[in-house]
Amino acid sequence: MGAVKTSMDSPAWTVVTGGAGFIGRNVVAELNRRGTDRILVVDDLGTDERWKNLRGLRFEEIFTIAKFREAVAADRLPGVRTVYHLGACSATTETDANYLLDNNTRYTRELCEWCLAKGARFVYASSAATYGDGAQGYSDADEATPTLMPLNMYGMSKHLFDLWALRNGLLGKIAGLKYFNVYGPGEDHKGDMRSVIHKAYHQIRETGAVKLFKSYRPDYADGEQVRDFVYVKDAVDVTLFCGENERASGLFNCGTGQARSWNDLAKATFAAMGLEPKIVYIEMPETLRSKYQYFTQADAGKLRAAGYARPFTALEDGIRDYVQGWLAKG
Repeated sequence: MGAVKTSMDSPAWTVVTGGAGFIGRNVVAELNRRGTDRILVVDDLGTDERWKNLRGLRFEEIFTIAKFREAVAADRLPGVRTVYHLGACSATTETDANYLLDNNTRYTRELCEWCLAKGARFVYASSAATYGDGAQGYSDADEATPTLMPLNMYGMSKHLFDLWALRNGLLGKIAGLKYFNVYGPGEDHKGDMRSVIHKAYHQIRETGAVKLFKSYRPDYADGEQVRDFVYVKDAVDVTLFCGENERASGLFNCGTGQARSWNDLAKATFAAMGLEPKIVYIEMPETLRSKYQYFTQADAGKLRAAGYARPFTALEDGIRDYVQGWLAKG
């Protein structure tokens, strides 16, 4: 296998694609905490300083995406037990459809087919972006999947794989996770795709205030638009649960099941910083208004039925841990 030599012959390898990314690096960290370090990280480190996410982690090797896809195509990856496929272009603003189809859809198909052929457990990142504006609801039931209408090509690239897996009867053999609004350590490199908590913390430090979009619907006051915010530690726990339990096969929402408002988020961030809240409501760009989601909330019933029983972290507790344990420490 070239650079990896004989070390890949071990029967206990775990692959984490996107291992230097946000959720991926946290998966690697938790695997380390649980005693696993025979890990192959797959990522393109590029120039956005995501390499910093690898500091302090234990893993055996790192491959670029191209090198990894070549190794999969040539069947040069012996001894892989589990693949956590978390690597993708996650920018909802990306408009290059051909790139998204290759990087998010075809890449996932290639890896899924390889895992099934080799008997390796395959857990992949779908997305709550597949739900579009939520008009069809947020059910992760198989019968609901074909009805979904994503609002952007990122969501569509994820949806196309979900549909392919469903159509080919594979969801009983693999696990896909529709992550809702995940926040927490490891997102510094994500630029405009960082969580609002990360952005709010730095806004408060620099200006003393947080900017939130105004509402353009009479049934929602300014800042009362809601999301299902998930602490990354919970997202990781769900991900590893699916990797370790074949009973947890299928397509699952990864969310708390409890929608909270942007105002709640802002106030919790101020509280974690020991400050009184100061919120400024600003105009939303017209290009976003027709695509803006006012309500997202995961239906967590299917995940619970699969045996996941741990409670999710309350928003205030997660923000406090993130702000005081990570952001405030630089």
